[in-house]
Amino acid sequence: MTQLETLLSGHDGDNLLALLSSLCQGSIAIDQNCRIVWISEQYRNFLQLPQELCVTGELVEDILPSTQLNRVVQTGQPNFLDLMQINDQWCAVTRLPLKDTDGKVFGAIGFIFYDDLDSLQPLFAKFARLRKQLVSENLIRSSKYALEDLIGDSPLITQVKRQAIRAAQLDTTILLLGETGTGKELLAQGIHNASPRRSGPFVGINMAALPEALVESELFGSAPGAFTGANRQGRQGKVQLASGGTLFLDEIADISPAIQAKLLRILQEREVEALGSNRLEKVDVRVIAATSKDLKELVEQNQFRADLYYRLNVLPIKLPPLRQRLTDIPALSQHLLNMIQQDANLPALQLSDSAIKWLSHYSWPGNVRELHNRLERACVMAESQQIRPIDLGAEDTISPAPTAPSPAAESEGFRPVLSNSLYQAEASALQQALQHCQFNKTRTAEYLGISRATLYNRLKKHKTSN
Repeated sequence: MTQLETLLSGHDGDNLLALLSSLCQGSIAIDQNCRIVWISEQYRNFLQLPQELCVTGELVEDILPSTQLNRVVQTGQPNFLDLMQINDQWCAVTRLPLKDTDGKVFGAIGFIFYDDLDSLQPLFAKFARLRKQLVSENLIRSSKYALEDLIGDSPLITQVKRQAIRAAQLDTTILLLGETGTGKELLAQGIHNASPRRSGPFVGINMAALPEALVESELFGSAPGAFTGANRQGRQGKVQLASGGTLFLDEIADISPAIQAKLLRILQEREVEALGSNRLEKVDVRVIAATSKDLKELVEQNQFRADLYYRLNVLPIKLPPLRQRLTDIPALSQHLLNMIQQDANLPALQLSDSAIKWLSHYSWPGNVRELHNRLERACVMAESQQIRPIDLGAEDTISPAPTAPSPAAESEGFRPVLSNSLYQAEASALQQALQHCQFNKTRTAEYLGISRATLYNRLKKHKTSN
């Protein structure tokens, strides 16, 4: 008999169970082996369990697959308020560890407090009002990230931070360069929040995600009745909305020649002309652009205006790929893991030594975005308190990444060796990802944490046809 079964047996145990049943709309208790010791009649009805089915002694996840009670037992950390879906119905639940006088966990107990979330609407509304008040009082940032959120102390990332701090003080155009997933938007928001424009809006737009027909109206706005279906009162564009603050243009290389010409006017004259209007409007914006492509090469191929390139390339900052700053991975992984667990309201998990070692030797074709995706996957897949390499998907991608050479090694002629090694590592990672996703390119791009366009470019680069 387990410690929890002993506690619940006898007259006192019956009184305790009756009390628990009266306090909520369902309760369940499990022992240190995550087996069900007791379940209330309300919880059984909620799960629609047949009366003749005895679940005592069964693993809780076999009866309730979406449960997080096993995590509470493993970590000893409570889960005070969470939303959980049971039989297509959302509920507010609480999960608590059961500990003895020495602090050792011998089980956990879960409660369903509300099966009608409408009753919690006043709480949600109160939270929304409080957040709105905090925003109006400038107690929270209009953009999410600061430069402190750029985690790492490797020489390359330290240099980027220094450049960003200096660039933030100058009210001029910045061009962020780097592979997909390296954190260009995070850096853009960090620069905005470190600049004199921090109290103004930060407006970001992904140029590659906009349909060609909507780019002009989204960027520059539209006059009343400018086109069929247009707002009768006109519409402000992202440029006007960013006035007094920062306009972030991601994937700037993907805009058409016509939009390039209009964007050039904004950078040169700080003027914008709405779609369907013949009136120029002055705007006060600081532009930060970003791209994962080689703009200089596009200029040479006549795919990007040279005059716009020179206007954008005033203060270029290049973010290094993750494979070139592997020493940052332990701190960065822990930071991302904490964020994921906080956002998902999960009990704390720790990275095992073997997991950190694997993370520090992987090639990271999807950079920080892929690292985040793999850690998120691990939070779901981990079955113990520690995350193992298998939880991160180590069995799918086993190619180790070479460490970046020292400046001395580069000067001695090792740069071509490194370049070739990185090329081979990326090719191998791409091929393994394709095989894992059964050569479905949409799934492969999601698995690697990159866009489909980036995937096709890299397949073309490596002449991979599958």
